[in-house]
Amino acid sequence: MTALPLFPAHIVDMIGSGLAIFLSFLALVYSRRLVRLQPNNFIWGFLFYFCAAMAVFSLSRGVGHIVRILLVFGGYGETWRHLSPLSGGFNTMLLISAAAVTIYYHKGLAAYKAIRTEAEKLTDANVKLSASALQLKQLNFHLEEMVEERTRNLSKSERKFRQFFENSKDVIYFSDHEGRLTSINSSGWRLLDIEEPIESFRLSDLFIKESDRKRYQEELLLKGYISDFEVECQGRNGATKHILISANSVYDEDGIMIGREGIGKDLTRLKTITEQLINREKMASVGEMAAGVAHEINTPLGIILGYTQLMMEDFAEGSEEHANLEVMERQTKACRRIVADLLKFSRQSESVKAALDLNQVVDEVLAVTEHSLNIQQIEVVRQFSPALPQVVGDAEKLRQVMINLINNAQYAIGEQGGKIIINTDSTEGFVHISVLDTGTGIPDEIKPKIFDPFFTTKEVGKGTGLGLSVIYGIIQEHGGSIVVESPVMDPESGQEMSGTVFTILLPIYESTGNDE
Repeated sequence: MTALPLFPAHIVDMIGSGLAIFLSFLALVYSRRLVRLQPNNFIWGFLFYFCAAMAVFSLSRGVGHIVRILLVFGGYGETWRHLSPLSGGFNTMLLISAAAVTIYYHKGLAAYKAIRTEAEKLTDANVKLSASALQLKQLNFHLEEMVEERTRNLSKSERKFRQFFENSKDVIYFSDHEGRLTSINSSGWRLLDIEEPIESFRLSDLFIKESDRKRYQEELLLKGYISDFEVECQGRNGATKHILISANSVYDEDGIMIGREGIGKDLTRLKTITEQLINREKMASVGEMAAGVAHEINTPLGIILGYTQLMMEDFAEGSEEHANLEVMERQTKACRRIVADLLKFSRQSESVKAALDLNQVVDEVLAVTEHSLNIQQIEVVRQFSPALPQVVGDAEKLRQVMINLINNAQYAIGEQGGKIIINTDSTEGFVHISVLDTGTGIPDEIKPKIFDPFFTTKEVGKGTGLGLSVIYGIIQEHGGSIVVESPVMDPESGQEMSGTVFTILLPIYESTGNDE
């Protein structure tokens, strides 16, 4: 049997061992570079140690193969037999090390992943913390500006509320849970005439009717609100005010009532206008009736008066018959005066209107009446505007208006003496005439009735109750208005006093340029 030559195999073995050593060290160098690039990468660390173990193993095994071939071919086979166990044991130890590294890779990888997850969480937390720190830094940097802007907005909002609160023409008020006022605007001060301190007042204490006070308290307590509640209030000055209230209760977070807030609208002027309209309609109806009655009885009265005067010529003066006829004549004339007043009240008599100076009209009336006023020790004070505009009117009827007002003032003052102040002025397209007396005044309960026909407080036979009705009709005919106030303010001391003031407003005459 011919044996094959082993030289080629040994050459290949030596070349293979050298390549194994070269490639393993090349892998070790490459893994080392990866570790330098990413020192904390677990995989690159594992590969580096694995490559180191394989490089040492390749070096040991390759050198062992080369040494074996050299020793065997050199005739030192016995020496190799002694070295061979040592080389095999060393190689086995290196393989076990590489196997151990491989076996524990999975556990190491799991630990690496866990550590990396925690690291990523820490990184995210750090990023968020950095972002929060940046936001906090920006907030701190702009905090002063933000506070200033917020303060400006709050100040602007507060000014809007304060302007609305103070400038509103309606009553705006706030109170505590017991109804005591805590705040009220200037319109409320003026309307209700409240004294300091306001904490001592309850709005409901100003209600005139007890039923209104009870309803106000109950609805706010049970329903939490009250809407369009019309009440009559009386302030410190005693004047009655009609107010329309809408209010609601204020509650805290636990639902406990801690206060009230509301708005009140003054209806006094509306009530007055409504009563005037009702009175005007009533007087118009009475006027129509009065005109019809006056026309019906005027002619018979004239006939009775004529025949009475004829019969008086048939009897001697001083006789009983003549005296009786004088009584008939006097009473018939009184009836005719009443009829004349009825005709004036119904405005059936003709009017002759022209441009007038009211100062002159008042002077003409005072020239007739001032003597009798002086006898009763009544002082007449003239407060005439020197540049009073003219009005268009019937001079005779306006004289009658002034005579009636002065006579009423004289009757109110009585025998004790007093003062009558007549004032003329002009504002906003109207001429004002006021007649103020220091008499007994007009009680509140009869104020709405004073312009009613046939209403009088005088004794029987001293008045027909048509004087103020006639005045009202004449002023309405002239396109004006008349109002009454009682009690009045003393023009000298500024204090409230008994008395009455009638104020007449007549439109100013405006020339068209065609007047002759």
